[in-house]
Parts: sequence; structure tokens; C-alpha cells
Amino acid sequence: MNIQLDVASHKYKGEQILIYTNNSPDTIDRVFYHLYFNAFQPGSMMDVRSRSMPDPDPRLRGKIPKLADDEIGFIDVQSLKQDGVDIKYETAGTILEVELASWLLPGDHTALEMEFDAQVPLQTRRSGRDNVEGIAYSMSQWYPKLCEYDHQGWHANPYIGKEFYGVWGNFEVQIELDKSYIIGATGVLQNADEIGYGYSTVPVDHGDRSTLTWHFKAHNVHDFVWAADPEYTHTQKVMEDGTVLHFFYQENERTTDNWQALPAIMSKAWEPINERYGQYPYPVFSFIQGGDSGMEYPMATLITGERSIGSLVGVCIHELMHAWYQSLLSTNESLYAWMDEGFTTFAQIDIKNWLREKQLIPGAYEDNPYLTEYNGYRNIALSSFEEPLSTHADHFVTNTAYGVGSYTKGCVFLKQLEYVIGKEFFDQALLNYYYTWRFKHPDVNDFLRVFEKISGMELDWYKEYFVNTTHLIDYAVTDVKESPGGSRIVFLRNQVMPMPIDVEVRYLDGSKSFHTIPLQIMRGAKTMEGEISYHIEADWPWTNPVYHLDLDRDIGEVRSVIIDPTDRLADVDPSNDRIDLPAN
Repeated sequence: MNIQLDVASHKYKGEQILIYTNNSPDTIDRVFYHLYFNAFQPGSMMDVRSRSMPDPDPRLRGKIPKLADDEIGFIDVQSLKQDGVDIKYETAGTILEVELASWLLPGDHTALEMEFDAQVPLQTRRSGRDNVEGIAYSMSQWYPKLCEYDHQGWHANPYIGKEFYGVWGNFEVQIELDKSYIIGATGVLQNADEIGYGYSTVPVDHGDRSTLTWHFKAHNVHDFVWAADPEYTHTQKVMEDGTVLHFFYQENERTTDNWQALPAIMSKAWEPINERYGQYPYPVFSFIQGGDSGMEYPMATLITGERSIGSLVGVCIHELMHAWYQSLLSTNESLYAWMDEGFTTFAQIDIKNWLREKQLIPGAYEDNPYLTEYNGYRNIALSSFEEPLSTHADHFVTNTAYGVGSYTKGCVFLKQLEYVIGKEFFDQALLNYYYTWRFKHPDVNDFLRVFEKISGMELDWYKEYFVNTTHLIDYAVTDVKESPGGSRIVFLRNQVMPMPIDVEVRYLDGSKSFHTIPLQIMRGAKTMEGEISYHIEADWPWTNPVYHLDLDRDIGEVRSVIIDPTDRLADVDPSNDRIDLPAN
């Protein structure tokens, strides 16, 4: 793509040549493009949706109807050819519908050549100009972007403000604009010595030119983002593995100290991130002040920058981890938002806790830093607002259900899966998932099969309950009584969702025993976890509400019985998870 942006009018012209290969087994007779900027117009689907939800996003609420003609966004396609032949197309809101002149057989490729005009909207949600912190341009979802075609067919979803799904490709983008502006973007700058601005150590004299053309290349990505501002400070830090981290921000009393400290902190986090979640394969990553909060894109993120150091590091870690669960794995976020946002939240909490342990950011290290997420899940699970994680991101009734489900319950899904199969198997499987499925658009079944292969357990039941329903988990220990040869512990399942149960028994002599009660439908059980060796008890059939665990210790020796001593079971009523026996 080549574009020319007029910073006075905020309009730009673009030329796009797209080489599209049909990698499916189907014959394709039409294609679709996203025209995201068309959402930023009064009366758009995004506008109506933002005003009709019971809890609209405050970043968007009421803004679009107030946009003047020179503040709205649009992408207006001027011409479109297939292999040099004019083809028919029609704009339907944020989607361009295209009839191909020559159908694409499996394995065929074609060239689609487009000319378009566009206007950058006043920043309202993610994209746009002149954000609240004074950043000139936050250019995400800014170009006609081909929709994804996969085993489910086309995904030509209108844009109403939620998630994205993109096609892998190689991007070459040239951006011409006023020479006073500095750009941070996806990809590697190809003409650094001509541009300067911190990309090159060589002093650059731009002479009498009024504009500069920035030339970027990015391979094997599904999107391209850029931001521009004449007051950006640009710094960079090279990691030991050669990856270059770029930082773009405006210097002021609310940013300078924290942004100057940020590169050292992020470089320290780089090693455990790559070790625990898989090696980052791209040559660069850019942290760019812009947007309206924090938003992920391949090789880059847009984040608001006027934050405390804890908040700044937190949002940077979160958006960086999206490079794994959005940019590299690229699950269909619209269908499985929790597999992106929830998994990213899980990793963010893990890495922030590591940084606290190393005293690199404020705050105390926590043995279980996920308790806040568990409590957040319990709150919505016990309310009337929860919706299944299988709900399409655009179709949640409330933003609350979408947010808590995607971020919080999605995070709990992972941590609780660690509880089910054991931490050692979990850590191994999470890495295997990344290396097996990056660049392949996995879904929940692909994910769970990796964990099944590593653990030797069946896990489809876990998805069917925790993802596809809102059924609750509640187990109770109700009694400890004498039995022939020892004592008997009585457990009760009070809610619908079945789960394996870990039990810790404490004895009066100070000793402990650890037991795991697997579900019969798991066809397996964990045996060890860290230094804990579990007694594997008889399977609990999921249909049975009551379970008896027999001990070979006299009831007089038992002091306490505790369900889930590691606090990883998403039990909605932990108050009945423990029973203490009176001392004789």
C-alpha cells in the first residue's frame, strides 16, 4: 500500500495491490473487505449499538452522533480491479462486497488492485486523530482489510467496536506525510538512514522537502498499525536475542520519568516471557503512545501514556502478551475472545508478579496472584448477567458480561485447567500449544487437544461446561465420621458443573495427606504437583451428587479437611470447603 496523508484536512489517498491466494479447498466467487472507518459516522451500527446497550462503553458513549462532517471517518473505494479487469463492488456499512470476475479455484491466486480515499475520524474508539493525550494520529483499522475465509466460510462481520480476525500476509507500506511527524508502526523501517528520528544514529538533513515517505515491511502478520505525531520522543532497546523494542511517547511531567524507566523494565521481562510462553519470532516490537487505552496489533501496541509506572508496565505487559495470543496464534477473537483476552490476562498477571518478586515494579509478590480474577468471576457467576463464553463477542447483551467473561473467566479457565491436570503438565502444554498452533488460527478444540495429549486426560467435558454454559461449581465437605478401619469424609456437589477435587487432610500430629478425586469422564488423574504427591482416589461419576472418601486414620486423629487448598477451583461458595474437627 502507498498512501498520502494531508495533515491539514486529515484526509488521505491510498493505492493497494493485494495478492490473494485461495488456500481453502473451496472455489471462491466473491471476497469481502472491512472498511472500519465507516463505523465512525452518525447512525452507523457502532453508533446505534453503543447507544442501545444497557451499559455502553464510556469511551464511545454519545460521541459518534456529535461528529461533524470533517470529524467523521470514512473509506471510499474509488476503483477495484482483478488482474487488471474492473470488477463489481458495493459498500454495505463497514463491509465492501466484491464479485470476482474470475473465480478462484483451490490453490489459485489473484491480484486485486484498489484505489481509495479516506478521512481520519476524531478519535473516539481505538482509531483516529487528536486523542485525549494530544497524539495526532492513531492509525488502526485504517485501510481496506480483506476479511478472513476459513473452514467456516467468510467472516464479514460489521464493525461495532469489539474484536478482530485477519488474514496472514506480507505487508509493504509506504506512508507520505508532513516531514515534521514521527511514525511508529508495525514492521521494520526500510529507509531509516533517510528518515532519522531515532531510527538511525546518522544525522539526517531533510532539506527543503515538505513531506517524507516512510517505508515499512512486515512479514507473516494479519494487520498493520501506525501512529504519528510531531512531538514523539523515540527511543529503542536491543534485547539479547536481537529483538529491537521501540518506544514512542510525548515528553511531559506526566510521562517522561515513567517512559524513561520503561525500556529497562520491559527488557527484564523479555526473558521470562519468551521462556514461559514461547520465543517471539519477529524482529521488532513498538510501544506507542496513542489510542484510547491499550490495544494490540502485530509488532506494536497503542496505549495511553499518562499513567503511573505500575499502570504503564501493566498495560505494556498485557498488550505485549497479545503478540502471542492475538498476533501469533490469531484465534478468531470474535468467536473466542476469551482465548485472546483471558489468556493474555493470565500471562500479564504472571509476568507482573515476577517483576514484583524481582522488585522491578512496586507491589508485593503474591503466592496466588489470580485470586482477584477468581473473585471477579464469582461475582458475575452469582449475578444474573453472566453469558456463556461461547457467545460471539458482538452479541453479548451487556459489556459487563463480555468484559468479565472474556478477560476474567477466560483467565480463570486457564488457571483452573492448571488445577485439573497439574502445573508441570500445564506449563509444558501451554508452550506446546504456542509452538504447535502459531500462525494457524486455532480454536478451543485445537487448544484442548494439546493439553489432552500432554496430560493423557480427556478434557472435552471442561469446555462443554465452563465455556458453553454458565453452570456453577460448588463442592462442600459436609461430614467426617467413623467408619470400619478408620474414618469417612462425606463430600457433596451442590451445583451442576462437575470438577475433580483436591483434598488436604490435616492430622493432630501435624502431618498432612493430599488426595485427588478425579472425575470418571477424565479417564486419568494427576499424581504429582511440585512437592505434593497425591493419593489418587476412586473416580467420582459426574451424575452422583455425593462422594465418600475413606481414610485409614482414626477419626480422632483428623484435625481438618480442606477442599482445594491451592485456591484454584472456581468454587462459587468457598465457605463450605473446609471442616475443622474439635480436638478430643
